[in-house]
Amino acid sequence: MPAIEIEVINGSITEVSADAIVNAANSIGYMGGGVAGYLKRVCGDIVEQEAISKAPIPVGKAICTTAGKLRDKFKGIIHAPTMEKPGMKIPPENVGKATYAALEEADSLGFKTIAMPGMGTGVGGVSKKEAAEIMVKTIMSFTPKNLRKVILVDVDKEMVEEFTKAISKER
Repeated sequence: MPAIEIEVINGSITEVSADAIVNAANSIGYMGGGVAGYLKRVCGDIVEQEAISKAPIPVGKAICTTAGKLRDKFKGIIHAPTMEKPGMKIPPENVGKATYAALEEADSLGFKTIAMPGMGTGVGGVSKKEAAEIMVKTIMSFTPKNLRKVILVDVDKEMVEEFTKAISKER
């Protein structure tokens, strides 16, 4: 199997062209702050209600919901928890577990392209550099059946720079 192509974009996760987008979630499914809060505002409360109905979602697992108001653009939103409860500081290994879970869920659903923001770098408190390195390493070591491309996207320029540096370091 060919390795997954990685593209880095500075911009909004809702503006990319992908089968699904990833939300760095919590195990309960609440979508309060960061990317989760943004997705809830853009996609509607239905996405959060659906995520909560599938909870608890353990760190290291992921679930897929509809994309709510963006259902014409995306086949779904993959919720990959980095933390058990909202607002928790997390150990860096949770970034790897959540990234892997998102890749596994996307691959099992037959998605070809997913978009993923920096995981665990907001409330979770993991440094952008460390999160980028863990995410890129996890993506590059993943063996997909269906998944062909991961778009690492963030509105934060520093996060985008760290993604780019991490890819250069791994190649």
